[in-house]
Amino acid sequence: MEKILINTSGSRSEILVGENWESVIELLPENGVVIVTDENVRRLYGDKFPDVPVLAVSPGEQSKKLEVIGHLAEMLLANDIDRSGFILAVGGGVVCDIAGFLASIYMRGIRCGYVSSSLLSQVDASTGGKNGVNLGGNKNMLGNFKQPEFVICDTSMLRTLPEQEYLSGLAELIKTAVIGDKDLFDLIDRNYRKIMERDQEILIVLVARSVNFKASVVSEDEREAGLRRILNFGHTYGHAIEMQKSVKHGFAVASGMELATIFSYERGFISIEDKERIINLLGRFGLLEKHDIPDDQIRQLILHDKKKSGKDIRFVFTEGIGKAVVEKVTVDELTDLYKRFRDKN
Repeated sequence: MEKILINTSGSRSEILVGENWESVIELLPENGVVIVTDENVRRLYGDKFPDVPVLAVSPGEQSKKLEVIGHLAEMLLANDIDRSGFILAVGGGVVCDIAGFLASIYMRGIRCGYVSSSLLSQVDASTGGKNGVNLGGNKNMLGNFKQPEFVICDTSMLRTLPEQEYLSGLAELIKTAVIGDKDLFDLIDRNYRKIMERDQEILIVLVARSVNFKASVVSEDEREAGLRRILNFGHTYGHAIEMQKSVKHGFAVASGMELATIFSYERGFISIEDKERIINLLGRFGLLEKHDIPDDQIRQLILHDKKKSGKDIRFVFTEGIGKAVVEKVTVDELTDLYKRFRDKN
């Protein structure tokens, strides 16, 4: 088991990689605990949950909305949860987003911790304190920052993930490698078979490396004022594809990374060898899907990107495997690149 710390102004979060999730009972307060999970996770693991009230939502993005948050808040009140209460999220990225958002606003903020059950959540969503819900067709438009006291990343839970959910998380793992850890990229590239077989030994190494990198970024820039923006690599196009095509987050981000890699090559940031290596790795794991968003829709989706500043977007480029840079580009440039890519494919 590896313990990774995230220290920010006013908060401290422990990420426990390789820890048995059932040990969470030792980290919880004696009273006032409520579990937030989804129906799938409760079906798989509910018989081993701590003996506390359980609030289960429907799986998937459809639960990331204010109506669900409002209903859960009412259930907290019904269970006599006050300002000393504690929310334990047990689930993937959606559950952690919901639970963190709820904990940040209920009675102006109560404590929380996560048991992260999906690869996407372990390498990305549960680490760093960003929480959000969707607003109509706009991804994570309402959100804030709330660091969980702890996150348990038990890689044995990944054995029960459906194949598409597992691969979705792998996309975020590759993203981390591209923007900040060339050795991680090489590890993924060399261990294709073990990764597809969900070998526990290699997964613990990969998750720990990813979390370590993200922890270093978040500790320096919790609220995305500078360095943390690199974590959005692939997400400008990815969020547009995700919301328009209703594909899983990781697959959409993988397609966004492909476009960002092509854009990086066109800007002269990377060699053709690195360009092909990144795109080939995404393709090798079956992460690249067809998408053909119409001209007017892609422009509108990009205009709603949270990274927009005036008429520009803070766009993340790769400067070679293991490096990233953020530059402002126009919406017109992004729309034009997408059109050219779509017409060639």
